[in-house]
This record gives sequence, C-alpha cells and structure tokens, in this order.
Amino acid sequence: MFCWAEDDFLPPGVVRLLSHQPEDNKIYVMYHGTTRARAQRICAEGFCRSEDGMLGPGVYLSRDLEKARRYPIEHPEEDKVVVKVKVNVGRVIIINRKKHPLQKTWSANGFDTAWVPPNCGMVKSGLEENCVWDPNRIQILQLIKPTLSAGGVCGWSSR
Repeated sequence: MFCWAEDDFLPPGVVRLLSHQPEDNKIYVMYHGTTRARAQRICAEGFCRSEDGMLGPGVYLSRDLEKARRYPIEHPEEDKVVVKVKVNVGRVIIINRKKHPLQKTWSANGFDTAWVPPNCGMVKSGLEENCVWDPNRIQILQLIKPTLSAGGVCGWSSR
C-alpha cells in the first residue's frame, strides 16, 4: 500500500485548505498530480497551461492533496508525484454547475482563477478543483512522492 503525506510547514502568508471558497488575491497551497517525468519537466521549465479541460485552458490544481494524488488517473502509483505549489489566485470566479455561462471563458472575462466547489456535481470525486490561467501565479514548493506503508504507518518524501 502506498501513502501520501506532506510536512506541516507553510511559507509565510500562505493559507491552508479551508472548507470555504478561495478568496480573491490570497495565496494558497495547492497540489498538482502528475508523473515523475512530467514533475521533473515542471520543475525545470515551470507549468504550462493545458489546451482545454472542464474549465478550458489553464493549470489544474486542487487545495486538496487527496484529489491531486489520484492523478494521472489509472497510472501506476509508484510513478505518480504531487507537485506542491503556492498560488496567488488573483480574482476568483466560482463555477458551480455544468454549462455555467463562463465555464470555459472565465479568463477572457477578467478572472485569474476558476474554482469548482466540492460536491457541486461537476467533479466525479466530489472534491474541489481550481484552474489558474497564468502559470506565473504559481510557485513550486516541493515534490511529494508516495511511500510504501511499513506496518500501516505512512511517511512522506519530498524533494
């Protein structure tokens, strides 16, 4: 069994996952699940906007480590990595339903981040999702890798 965990230290001015929506112009810790090879490329070159997705182009992140550690879905656990970042979310829009009028055009309407609330019916897992338009708003903090459970105790590994 693989375990995912992180240290508890936050950089100054960064806000931890809370149950409410992200507030405009706050800095949050977020996570991006990927493969080991892609994580190394992200560390070397920075994030790139995806071409499309549920919220259109952008960098997809979550404030929930549990959500990020699932990605890429159906990929071997031992090759997954979560990139822990801090993000200045700028101006945030809530996209809380399918076919929201700004679901894919929020960035062209003056928003920096789109946020999908947990349990709103847009994400199968019921966990929150964020999409950040400008990769320059994202600063990499560390890589979190799964560790093998030893007697049911989980540890963490970071770069």
